[in-house]
Amino acid sequence: MKAPGRGALPLGLAGTLGRTYGRLTEVARGLSDADFERPTRCEGMSVGALLVHLLYDAERALVAFATPSTEEPDRDFVSYWRDFPAGDSGDVSFFSTVASAYQPPSKLVGHWAEVSGAAARAAVVALAEKGHKVETQGHVLRAADLVATLVLEATVHHLDLTLELPEAPEPDPEGLQVTARTLDGLFGPEAWDVIQWDTTTYVLKATGRLPLTEDDLELLGDYAPRLPLLG
Repeated sequence: MKAPGRGALPLGLAGTLGRTYGRLTEVARGLSDADFERPTRCEGMSVGALLVHLLYDAERALVAFATPSTEEPDRDFVSYWRDFPAGDSGDVSFFSTVASAYQPPSKLVGHWAEVSGAAARAAVVALAEKGHKVETQGHVLRAADLVATLVLEATVHHLDLTLELPEAPEPDPEGLQVTARTLDGLFGPEAWDVIQWDTTTYVLKATGRLPLTEDDLELLGDYAPRLPLLG
């Protein structure tokens, strides 16, 4: 059985990012103070710490959108992730310390909403120029590729945040598709035919959020050691 057809990246990527960030804001605004201490799927990270991590990613996006480049891209939305090995979640203690400084935690939610909203609006401007290129983390990407990486980061961490929040809003469906399309690129076309998971399960298992079962290992065969594709 082939992997679900996902096709190319959507044309309205800026809208996808806006909705993806918006769903995260909806989750964050529904949290009680105690919820910020809940665990997530990121080892050692509380909900508050992970929201700080996302906040810093949105800030990085703003810097990137304000740093245009005339150089040729050396990364795209798939190859960008090869610089980030599985299990690399950044400095957990740092994010936890920063999260604890926001008192009450609603201040963190307000900061996230402000910065992520600005990043989503900046994406609209960046994508209005065809082929626009930006610099981030020592690499050059087309703006569309950068936006796709932001969508993946936010979508995966949305699933992380809601580990113990079953009533929380789910990630944006198109954001999930962009994330799955990226994982397809990392997994490799020769491995696609063995995938039989729905999109959310694919994202969780391909990023190590859910363990592989014996049936999964049998299904994947020689491709199993490729997982997780990223952390």
